[in-house]
Amino acid sequence: MKTKSYSGLIIPVSIIIHLMIINGVLFLLTPVTYLNIISIVFYNVSWLLITYAMDFYPTRRKEKFMTNIKKLIYLYLIYGLAYFSWFSFSERGFASVEHQLLVYTTICLCFTIYRWFFYLLIRNYRLKGRNYLNVVVVGRDKNLKKIRRVFDDPYLGYRYHGFFDEGKSKSPTYLGGIIECFKYIIDYDIDEIYCIAAKLSKNQLQDLINFADNNLIKIKIIPDNKDIFTRSMFIQQYDNIPVLNLRQLPLDTEISRAIKRFFDIIFSSLVIMCVLSWLVPLLFILIKIESPGPLFFKQKRDGLKRKAFWCYKFRSMTKSDDANSKMATKNDMRITRIGRILRKTSLDELPQFINVFIGEMSVVGPRPHMELHTSDYSISVDKYLVRHFVKPGITGLAQIRGYRGEITKPSDILNRIRLDILYVERWSFSLDLKIIYKTVINVIVGEEKAY
Repeated sequence: MKTKSYSGLIIPVSIIIHLMIINGVLFLLTPVTYLNIISIVFYNVSWLLITYAMDFYPTRRKEKFMTNIKKLIYLYLIYGLAYFSWFSFSERGFASVEHQLLVYTTICLCFTIYRWFFYLLIRNYRLKGRNYLNVVVVGRDKNLKKIRRVFDDPYLGYRYHGFFDEGKSKSPTYLGGIIECFKYIIDYDIDEIYCIAAKLSKNQLQDLINFADNNLIKIKIIPDNKDIFTRSMFIQQYDNIPVLNLRQLPLDTEISRAIKRFFDIIFSSLVIMCVLSWLVPLLFILIKIESPGPLFFKQKRDGLKRKAFWCYKFRSMTKSDDANSKMATKNDMRITRIGRILRKTSLDELPQFINVFIGEMSVVGPRPHMELHTSDYSISVDKYLVRHFVKPGITGLAQIRGYRGEITKPSDILNRIRLDILYVERWSFSLDLKIIYKTVINVIVGEEKAY
């Protein structure tokens, strides 16, 4: 007999293991704060309430270790606030902040190791032919090939039997006409039916729904996407009408914006106090010695929702009439000697941390373009303005992938915008940290287009 879907024990076992980790680490590392009945109740109940509120435990078949990693980080942050808030109510208090940070970090590390082991175990379990679902598709269009890629992934545990369709087909996975699917589904113990809505009439679809309900079989509808779906789409329910939001972005939520803004303020404050405080007077002398003009170069650029702002840089060129229309090119005669060093090391961008601090930019995001270029690209490059759904950044995904500086061929701007949109649609705090890390590495080793 085959193993059905996820075992009903997976979630209870995961909850028990998480509670064992919490209690075990606290008992071993901080017995003074743990060996108190009220503390024990608080640590355990707060975990259960927070995970319930976040809908943390329901595990979907397509989930992997990195799936919903953002939710895991939020969970660590929220439970951490609960963990440390307890000491303000506890009469015992705690002897060392550093020790309690070590204790909580150990708890989170154990959670992460368990998560890794859990998905590794599920993967191996499915690769051995267990915990799988029998599925068929009713109807056939171009979506069939796309969903087959999901079914054919052995990690996910699907067993695709084939498809039913009114039109005859020589495909080895063709199982017959739609009317034949009912008997096949019963005979072969099918768990899930996927219906391609565009290929079925209302009566056919209703018959399949009734059949599935009466036989305890799950049925899923694949809508006609007309090639308009995006990676960031989200279905919302308006009464009983499903409404497809094609541009549901991670930074649309208040908590995501708050996390990103909090990081921007902290990071930019540190740069301003620890770097710009001594670098500004030093560069003021060096830049003034080489060429007349101001220390800072400012330029109008388009930001969030295409709102213009003054973007600041250390001046790296001599004054010219085409500064607001012509990008710097390789061996550009306008670049000064000190300016060449600043641009090569990206130090000329540091004043933009002032833009970050006052909220016009972010540390990470699509690079802001000149107003003239924004006007041109918004017409010539498809979906160009999607990048303006978020604040522009000092560095971004496109920049660490090599698409920075001069545009020498059409593919340069197309790839840059493609990566900008990918960042907008897939933002996460961990992605920001990866981009910052890669940016620092690139500055150290040097970049080909940094001129």
